[in-house]
Amino acid sequence: MTATWIDITARDGGTFQGYLALPPAGKGPGIVLIQEIFGVNAHIRSVAEQYAQDGYVVLAPDVFWRQEPKVELGYEGADMEKAFTLMKALDSDQAVDDLKHVVTTLRERPECDGPVTSLGYCLGGRLSFLCAQEAGVDAAVCFYPGGIANLLDGAADIRVPLQFHFGERDAHITEEHIEQVQSAFQGRDDVETYVYAGADHGFNCWARGAYHQPSAALSHGRTLSFLETRVR
Repeated sequence: MTATWIDITARDGGTFQGYLALPPAGKGPGIVLIQEIFGVNAHIRSVAEQYAQDGYVVLAPDVFWRQEPKVELGYEGADMEKAFTLMKALDSDQAVDDLKHVVTTLRERPECDGPVTSLGYCLGGRLSFLCAQEAGVDAAVCFYPGGIANLLDGAADIRVPLQFHFGERDAHITEEHIEQVQSAFQGRDDVETYVYAGADHGFNCWARGAYHQPSAALSHGRTLSFLETRVR
């Protein structure tokens, strides 16, 4: 597995970077890995490398590049406050437009020889959902996507396979919100929804107190199964 930062050109000509992780074989299907509110930090880079080891060409773009390029934040105190400030100032429409160009960049890489899936966490989970609607990905995986209940009006426009992962104890995404997601995609056998007992928001991040190892391992396996059976 090898990894490096690469340049990506936006629609308006601006240049930002993404962390590209390549599988041991050198080629494979693509994953656009979308960060939490903490930037493409050490954890997100490790997740990119994890999926690269699984055989995928993974590109994790710097979503906050227009505000503070390559910002890396922790999960407490001033870093947490700054992360929320960056999230609130993010132009979602512009971010999705940038992600369209990330998808194109990944598809054009010689190492990417298969479908491209978006996969994101929290803010990234929400953006991954929007990528399924607007960015031309072949599938989308959404881990605890913040504000998902407010995006379901566009559910009927999504024609690609989807997979959702929620924590049972997540105060931000309630049981009612999860039921709304399930209702919006009722009858779609290519849309999978999982709720993890005992897990909170951010359960996949091993650098956070919310980390829940059984749920992280199970959701990782389910994601790989989804990518293999629904996308490849």
